[in-house]
Amino acid sequence: MQLNLEGKVAIVTGANRGIGAGIARQLAAEGMRVSLVARDEALLGETAADIRQASGADVTTVAIDLRAPASAQTAVDRTVAAFGHVDLLVNNAGATKRGDFFELTEDDWQDGLALKLHGYVRMTRAAWPRLSSTQGGIVNVVGIGAWTGVGEFTIGGVVNAGLMNFTKAMADLGKRDGVRVCAVNPGRIATDRLERNLQRIANQSGTDRQQAAALLLKECGINRFGTPDEIGAAVAFLASSAASFAQGTILDIDGGETRAI
Repeated sequence: MQLNLEGKVAIVTGANRGIGAGIARQLAAEGMRVSLVARDEALLGETAADIRQASGADVTTVAIDLRAPASAQTAVDRTVAAFGHVDLLVNNAGATKRGDFFELTEDDWQDGLALKLHGYVRMTRAAWPRLSSTQGGIVNVVGIGAWTGVGEFTIGGVVNAGLMNFTKAMADLGKRDGVRVCAVNPGRIATDRLERNLQRIANQSGTDRQQAAALLLKECGINRFGTPDEIGAAVAFLASSAASFAQGTILDIDGGETRAI
């Protein structure tokens, strides 16, 4: 399948590790020039070097905190300064705190909204004129927690559900302005965050990591955990000409965990 992404420019937020790094690797492997955006400058540099070595791709980095209102425009401007234009925005930065609803603080909620929800909104607003001029696209990385309310995931569930609605709304505007907007909902992906969750399960159940993984897989009804590169492959497809009729599409990549219609 020809994705026809060679030479195009992508901004990937939260790109210094985990799912974001996996997305950047896959886009670079398809020939895209990639702008990696995240807070940790040192880790961004390591990720960029790994991608350059693996694919020979042109990679630039923008070390910035997307919780700051002006940072989104800065990220877009620096990318344009490096590569001349933008064809794709991948909104991925942001993790929300788990915990008992009555123990989560006002600061926990504000932090969850500031980075993942407001960060996606601001990056979309900042990149939109550039994407309209190139007839480009946006892929929002959301999460299957949007589909089902879970007592220990109230912040993430609210944010993810809102971002799915935001995806649909921007896809509606994208028909007017020539911007394709879609989303990917990852399930249980093998990242540092999953490892922390497994350690929490192991501590609570008095088991080891392997047994905790078996417990979580059984609870979720899936056979294995996914990989960041599998999410990256889904993003590359949605960004490509092979998915040119996809507008407002929300794609679950979760090993079958989501069973509702």
